[in-house]
Amino acid sequence: MDTSFLINIAPFAAIFAVFYFLVIRPQQQQAKQHKELINNVRRGDTVVTAGGIVGRVARVKDDGEVMVDIADNVQVRVVKTTLSDVRSKTPDAKPDKG
Repeated sequence: MDTSFLINIAPFAAIFAVFYFLVIRPQQQQAKQHKELINNVRRGDTVVTAGGIVGRVARVKDDGEVMVDIADNVQVRVVKTTLSDVRSKTPDAKPDKG
């Protein structure tokens, strides 16, 4: 291989490496954390939908949906993937001693 070819390619490789470590990798990690957060949502959690609606999870359905209480006697069915944030998690249930 010609050394001038390697010299010409080196800056592009360096730019790609910087771009990967500063942009792509952190974005992938953030997406992974968000997916894990959404998959672990459970009854009693306060959630925010992509539309900005804040509510409390009343029921988690098996088909990728949750029922969210947004007001007294008002529940909406929301697709889990549209949840943008879980503001407060309910504490883990503690096993009974006895």
